[in-house]
Amino acid sequence: MKYGLQMYSVRDAAEKDLLGTLEKVAALGYHYAEFAGFFGYSAEAVRDKLLECGMEVSSTHTGMQELADDVIGETIRYHKTLGNRLIIIPGADLSDQKKLDEFIALTEKAQTRLADEGIRLGYHNHAHEFKPNADGSCIWEQLEERTRLDLEIDTYWAFVGGRDPLEMMERLKERVRIIHIKDGLADGSGRPLGMGEAPAAAVYRKAVELGDRLIVESETCQPSGLEEARICMDFLKAQE
Repeated sequence: MKYGLQMYSVRDAAEKDLLGTLEKVAALGYHYAEFAGFFGYSAEAVRDKLLECGMEVSSTHTGMQELADDVIGETIRYHKTLGNRLIIIPGADLSDQKKLDEFIALTEKAQTRLADEGIRLGYHNHAHEFKPNADGSCIWEQLEERTRLDLEIDTYWAFVGGRDPLEMMERLKERVRIIHIKDGLADGSGRPLGMGEAPAAAVYRKAVELGDRLIVESETCQPSGLEEARICMDFLKAQE
C-alpha cells in the first residue's frame, strides 16, 4: 500500500524547511504529499525534490483566493509545473445561504477553467458543514446536490459532525478519490491514528475496498509533527 501525508501535519517543520521535511516524510514511508502551502518555494524546486525522494503530489489544499479571476492563471501554471491534477478547497465561510450561493457560483466558474487544463477541483469538509446554519441552510447537502466538486472526505471531522464516514464513502464513491484518515475524540480534540474514538481501522478497510487514496492528517504536532506522522504510519502498517 502507498500512503500519503497532508503536509499540514508537519507544519512545524515544513514552514522552516519544506524540502528537507519532504525528505523526512519520505523516510517515514509516505509516498504521496498533499500540500498546504509552499512557503515561497518554486514549483520546479518542489517537483524536483519529490522526484528525488521518490514521492508524488496527490493534491493540494488551495484557498478560494487563489482561484480568483486575476490569479487563477498563475495557480494553474504552478500546479501543472508541480504535476498536480487535484486542487482541494480546504474550507470556506459558508455560514448563510447568500455565501453558499456565491461560493457555488465561483467554484463552477473555477472548475470549468481548471478542467480545461486537466485539473480537478474538490472540497474538504470539517465538522460544521454537517450542522444547519443559523438561517437554516445546510452546507453539506448543498455541496452534494448543487455542485460537481470532488469530495475529499475528512473521515474524522465527519465523525465529529455526527455522520457515518463509512456510509459517506460508499454513497459518494463516484465523487471521492482521496480521503483523510484521521483520529481524535468526539469533542473535536485530535489524536494520532489509533489513539482516538473515530473508526480509523474501519475507515482504512473501507478505503482499501473502494480503492480510495489514503491521506493521513494528524494536527496536534505533539511532540512534533514528524513524530506524530511516524505513529500514524505505524498504525497504517499494522492494518495491512
